[in-house]
Amino acid sequence: MKPCKADHVRKDVRKEVRIAVRIGLFLLFLLATVPAYCQRGTLDLNVGQVSDQFGALPSVTGAVLDINGQVAIFKANAKTGRPAIVGGGEVRAPFDTNQHAKELAAFGGVVFGVHNFSVEVDGEVRRIYTPPANVSGEIFNRSRMQLFELPVTLKYKFGPGKRAFISIKGEPEFTPHFKASSLATVALPNPGFDHGYMLRGSVGYDFGKWWYVKGTYETRYFKFNPNDIGNPNNLYNWKSNLITGGVGVRF
Repeated sequence: MKPCKADHVRKDVRKEVRIAVRIGLFLLFLLATVPAYCQRGTLDLNVGQVSDQFGALPSVTGAVLDINGQVAIFKANAKTGRPAIVGGGEVRAPFDTNQHAKELAAFGGVVFGVHNFSVEVDGEVRRIYTPPANVSGEIFNRSRMQLFELPVTLKYKFGPGKRAFISIKGEPEFTPHFKASSLATVALPNPGFDHGYMLRGSVGYDFGKWWYVKGTYETRYFKFNPNDIGNPNNLYNWKSNLITGGVGVRF
């Protein structure tokens, strides 16, 4: 690796660490500024595997770490019908970043609850560091994607003590904004976006007041214009499947 490229890589890593720290500090800020009687949040650590396929390249599977945090800035009020106001973030860190995308997200929204059923609507900003492509020995550095998303989550509690839960989260993907990789040697126009979606299902169980376990499956798809010069060999077309299991804490 050339020294200049090594410097770029180190700068990118430092930048990603700063972003992850900012998300963590944002969650801590919420906890510090919201009165204790209003605090209600979750933090879970999940491990599993992710399978990614870009264009016609072979699918690649690898290990991944996924961290999710959420806090209720204002709790719901059943008497007045006021929904809960929530905020949080996600960090997704694959073990092999040369084959799989790193992701950072921050969101805020409202949660409406009726008995054992709730609906959450969020506004979310997500940054995706798509990995480089290796085609016949040639390296193609994809641009980083930044998206504004509007996910909707449906959750239902059931069973003895209402400790078991199931949730379904989905969203259409809107046109991403792109920022070229610092390692890119050829400047290409942004690829023309066609459509995309994300679907995520989770099942879990609460162990008392503080702890819970959760299993999650997610599928996501991005399709770009196949005739676009910014999408050579369909290398931006992306199908991803994620399966994880983990433990979480309520506070």
